[in-house]
Amino acid sequence: MDKLVIRGGKRISGTIAASGSKNSALPVIAATLLAPDGIFTINRIPDLQDVRTFSQLLEHLGAEISFSENILRVSTSNLRNDEAPYELVKKMRASIYVLGPLLARFGHARVSLPGGCAFGPRPVDLHIMAMEKLGAEITIEKGYIDAKVKGDRLQGTTIDFPISSVGATGNALMAAVTAEGTTVLNNAAAEPEIECLCQFLQAMGANISGIGTMTLVVEGVDRLNAVSFENIFDRIEAGTLLASAAITRGEITVTGVRPSHLDSVLKAFQAAGCIVTSGSDYVSLTAPEKLLATDITANPYPSFPTDMQAQWMALMTQADGTSNIIDKIYHERFNHIPELNRLGAHIDIRENQAVVHGPKALTGTKVMSTDLRASACLVLAGLVACETTEVLRVYHLDRGYERIERKLSALGADIERDRYQEFS
Repeated sequence: MDKLVIRGGKRISGTIAASGSKNSALPVIAATLLAPDGIFTINRIPDLQDVRTFSQLLEHLGAEISFSENILRVSTSNLRNDEAPYELVKKMRASIYVLGPLLARFGHARVSLPGGCAFGPRPVDLHIMAMEKLGAEITIEKGYIDAKVKGDRLQGTTIDFPISSVGATGNALMAAVTAEGTTVLNNAAAEPEIECLCQFLQAMGANISGIGTMTLVVEGVDRLNAVSFENIFDRIEAGTLLASAAITRGEITVTGVRPSHLDSVLKAFQAAGCIVTSGSDYVSLTAPEKLLATDITANPYPSFPTDMQAQWMALMTQADGTSNIIDKIYHERFNHIPELNRLGAHIDIRENQAVVHGPKALTGTKVMSTDLRASACLVLAGLVACETTEVLRVYHLDRGYERIERKLSALGADIERDRYQEFS
């Protein structure tokens, strides 16, 4: 297995370009299943394990895919399969994204219940509810979702999501764009990644209004076409890079971004004492001499993102005072706390709240990644810890960050990837 070896104490400084977003790339790639012919060219696709796993899933379905220099080319003209098997789906929860487009294209889909990061329940109930509302008959047996269209075509409807879900919103959109009639999605997710998917579907010929709001209206069309498209930047990677400068008392400029997508995160950095400036396609951050303890609550966009919660916790170990961190999306997403405490942090858990007492001097040791964002949190802690930190099981990190050790090294970090033997 791979690990990251970090010799802390180096100041992060410089300019770096943001990668494309994984969380928008995956539903966009899934949406290519809706086009019966043509070749898609999608730019700014990050070279990540999740992207390669998802590409393997589409190839299993019969798609032809090539991927080089962050450009993905896809043809789904010769799809021969409507089953997403456990062997591939178990590797990542986002595989559920193929349910909607397969059902819309073939009238049938058989998709294994998904796997992915091991924290808290992330049920597929909302995905299933949306498909049933659109007219599918769903059965679940032997670990598979089996979905069939009752008639010739899915039917437009009104779907009221009880909670805002990015995944379920994306799946419902992909199923609805070729359904007969009008579909209204209420309490839809408004994240930039959903906005990106809507723009991609529109480029293909879909008719969607209300983009960027929590009410999406879809007028079904008969056919969608292959197009060229550019993916959006990864706002979580950008936020993590900004945090790397803040925690090491450095300064950084991240280019290729849309600052409005980072608004809640940038406000939190400013509250913590950082100087933040931005332009049309960049954000710059200069860390203060003394970080200030700053409370955050993770909620759906445009609030502070749950995917930045762990990284913010690492930052707050170096802040002056006590900070409170609440995650209202994934209540149990605190697996990184024991590992941060092993590095010397003082963090208590009180029901659904983490209380971070700072500042605490961190000392490097071996720590274990438990999920994608926990891995990023531990890397940030390693950057500021004295001595050497070894972050094990970084295959979690590789699912969502494109060569982050190279980016951090280019910014001044002393970090390298190495192999290790894990004993059972």
